[in-house]
Amino acid sequence: MKQTIYGILKGKYLLEEGAYKKWSFIIFFSLLALIVIASSHNTDSKVYKIAKLNEEVKALRSKYVNTRAQLMELKMESFLRTKMKERDLFPSETPPVKVMIVSKTQTLNVK
Repeated sequence: MKQTIYGILKGKYLLEEGAYKKWSFIIFFSLLALIVIASSHNTDSKVYKIAKLNEEVKALRSKYVNTRAQLMELKMESFLRTKMKERDLFPSETPPVKVMIVSKTQTLNVK
C-alpha cells in the first residue's frame, strides 16, 4: 500500500507502458474542467451585468415617476394662475368666440 501511494506521488503510473491511455483521459478531463470554469465565469459576469441593469432600471423608473409628478403639478390650472398672476396676466372674463370663415365657393346647408 505504501509503495502504491509513493508510486502515485512520483508519477510512475504515468510513465509505465500503456500510459498514453491515462494521459488522454487526464487531458480530456482537464479540458472539461477548463470549459466548466470558463462557463462559470461567463455566467457570473452576466449575472452581475443583469443586476447592474436592474438597478439602473429602478433608478430610471423612479426618475420617470418623479418627473411625471412634476409635470402634473405644472399642468394644474391653479399653478398656472399663480404664475401668470406674477406677470399680471389674468383669465378672461368673457368666453372666447368661435369665428367661422366660409369661402364663396362653399355653400352652407342650414336646416
